Amino acid sequence: MQKAAIIINAYLRPKNVIRQAGRLKDEFEKRGVSADIIQNNSFLCHLEEDGEVSVKLAGYDFVVYLDKDKYTARLLEKAGFCLFNRYDAIEKCDDKVTTAIFLAGSGIPVPKTLPGLLSYSEEDEISEKSLKIVEEELGYPIIIKGSYGSMGREVDKADNFEELFRAAKKYQLKPHLFQRFVSESSGRDIRVAVIGGKAIRAMERRSDIDYRSNIGLGAEGVPFDPPAEVVEIAEKAAVILGLDYCGADILFGRHGYYLTEVNSNAFFFFFYKVTGCNIAAEYVDHILSEVGKGR
Repeated sequence: MQKAAIIINAYLRPKNVIRQAGRLKDEFEKRGVSADIIQNNSFLCHLEEDGEVSVKLAGYDFVVYLDKDKYTARLLEKAGFCLFNRYDAIEKCDDKVTTAIFLAGSGIPVPKTLPGLLSYSEEDEISEKSLKIVEEELGYPIIIKGSYGSMGREVDKADNFEELFRAAKKYQLKPHLFQRFVSESSGRDIRVAVIGGKAIRAMERRSDIDYRSNIGLGAEGVPFDPPAEVVEIAEKAAVILGLDYCGADILFGRHGYYLTEVNSNAFFFFFYKVTGCNIAAEYVDHILSEVGKGR
């Protein structure tokens, strides 16, 4: 019997994380594959003094990696484990600026973006001259994001220079970016689920209380029939980034659509609730197909 390890974050315990892992476990076991859910809090991998990778994980044929801890992911791959998603894909998606850089030149439209300046000390003075450049390049409102934020966290909107300065100070010691606010998409976006490079379902997320459209922040989801342009953007991004599974977030623009983020471990539950699509089953079928091909 094949055996899968489903690895979740060391600290995150929200219902969606547990439910996601549990749904995968159920679908694997329906197909005769044993699966264990393992919290990434016991130092599954480390480096020995001779430089070799020591791994506590044993007896598993492959790993479904639902964490963003890229170090453990890389060590597991160095030790010979097959991961879904791969380390390279997780690394590219985890940092929003890195994602944009890897997609640059591909023809995928994105909101105009400026990488944030890096400071090493909170005593450094924020450069008003630099922020004036941001202001001139993007115009207001301006979105400021932490490069590693998720679930709508670490996202701010500045409507004037005072708010921009305050946000720049907030993110001063963190990797971050400045981005043009796409006003046509305020409070709404499209989340496309992509498995094996193919878009399988989409939903529109809408909020009447926030410019962000995260369901965890109060937005609602409705089924969405994506036009060919949206499907192409989502599929192309997933293939370039090397993702087995992802949720691609796409904004409505005045003259088209913009890719804003790609999430390597997007939650399944709301897709199922909104669209009835069993993402877990689709993903498990993809994984077992890839394993069967000898990946």
